[in-house]
Amino acid sequence: MSGHTSAQTETERPRLRRVIGPKLLLLFIIGDILGTGVYALTGQVAGEIGGAAWAPILLAFAVATITALSYLEMVTKFPQAAGAALYTHKAFGIHFLTFLVTFAVLSSGITSASTAAKFLAENFVVGFGVDWGAGGVTAVAVTFIALLALVNLRGVTEGLKFNVVLTLVELTGLLIVIVIGFAAVTQGEADFSRVTVFEAGADKSVFLALTAATSLAFFSMVGFEDSVNMAEETKDPVRTFPKVMLTGLGITVTIYVLVSIVAVALVPVGELSESATPLLEVVRTGAPGLPVETIYPFLSMFAVANTALINMMMASRLIYGMARQDVLPGVLGKVLPRNRTPWSSIVFTTLIAVGLIVTVTNVMGEETVAALGGTTALLLLAVFTIVNIAVLVLRRRPHDGEHFRSPGGLPYLGALTCAFLVGPWAQDPIEYRIAGVMLGLGVFLWVLTFLWNRGVRAKTTRFREPEALGDEPR
Repeated sequence: MSGHTSAQTETERPRLRRVIGPKLLLLFIIGDILGTGVYALTGQVAGEIGGAAWAPILLAFAVATITALSYLEMVTKFPQAAGAALYTHKAFGIHFLTFLVTFAVLSSGITSASTAAKFLAENFVVGFGVDWGAGGVTAVAVTFIALLALVNLRGVTEGLKFNVVLTLVELTGLLIVIVIGFAAVTQGEADFSRVTVFEAGADKSVFLALTAATSLAFFSMVGFEDSVNMAEETKDPVRTFPKVMLTGLGITVTIYVLVSIVAVALVPVGELSESATPLLEVVRTGAPGLPVETIYPFLSMFAVANTALINMMMASRLIYGMARQDVLPGVLGKVLPRNRTPWSSIVFTTLIAVGLIVTVTNVMGEETVAALGGTTALLLLAVFTIVNIAVLVLRRRPHDGEHFRSPGGLPYLGALTCAFLVGPWAQDPIEYRIAGVMLGLGVFLWVLTFLWNRGVRAKTTRFREPEALGDEPR
């Protein structure tokens, strides 16, 4: 009887429409990977390793691809819109671990949005030619996060057509850099001898510098994991996802490598790493006086703005969902009656993002973007380690139906490489502190909710009517 009921419920449950074909999925993946990472951190990566900034990008691509293969095995086994949390729960069945993975994912969304906001603010002051100092840049970033909250409260739905437009904008900005670079080459203005130079600081070996640069560059390669949440809306996901995801990764890494080579060839590493708007420096050097120099800051702002909006929407919905499941305090699950948007979780995530921008700016100053971007990579590398292990655990259990399988022992390599990049040799201490505070806040709220729910259940049991407890009335 229970089996019949379960099957009937599954049949009657409304399903998402499968409207995404290979082309739309490819544009979604490319648009999700492109953005803040390459626009904001190209100079920082070069500052870690020298002119050979392409090397950590290729290594980050290799690590991301191995993990992407694990995601492909999971999404074709379980084509549902839940991502890493679903895979973790199916593999281990430990609710607290599932919670930590979920909170790490949403924390990475908030740190990513904060990175985009700070970078947008730096381009804002450059684009409008104002000199407001560090305080003014922070104020613009905070204002932008507040505007995102207002848009989020209004209930804006990001459509796939809008994603296509934004992807084309992001691609345009990067292709401008590449074209300017090749034009400079034909005029003999580029110095390609710099792109083969590996340089490390006095306190690091080349290997450790390359490791740190790879971890930072990894922020540029994340985004592919978001696409698995579109599995229920993708046509034939088992056949579509493997080819499309790997094609998207290949396209983006090609663009990133070309951008990094052009950037170093045109602008000395020292100037590139010290600039808050590194690709704008490339455009200025390669095409001085052209109108593109004037519009490029605004192009960069537009390219990263949607990434921030999507990340904040994702984070607020995850908070809302956990509150509705009594995993976090119920007050975070409140909804506006008219707009039907989760206002309390939107306010909560906005306050966290604002706190991050202000606090990290006060501590790190000009290194804020790198610190927030590095924290995003740190959180996701930890999640990816668990996903790779989950693949190995679930392989021991029989699974009916056709699905993709990651070649050989690549999930072992994926778990080891991601775990290695989580280590202190690859991360700045500030990134551990930021991630620790955010996860600590999540655990605190989880414990608070657990104690509250236990107290409520105890009171309910104590004061219920005898009939409700199954006793005979006295």
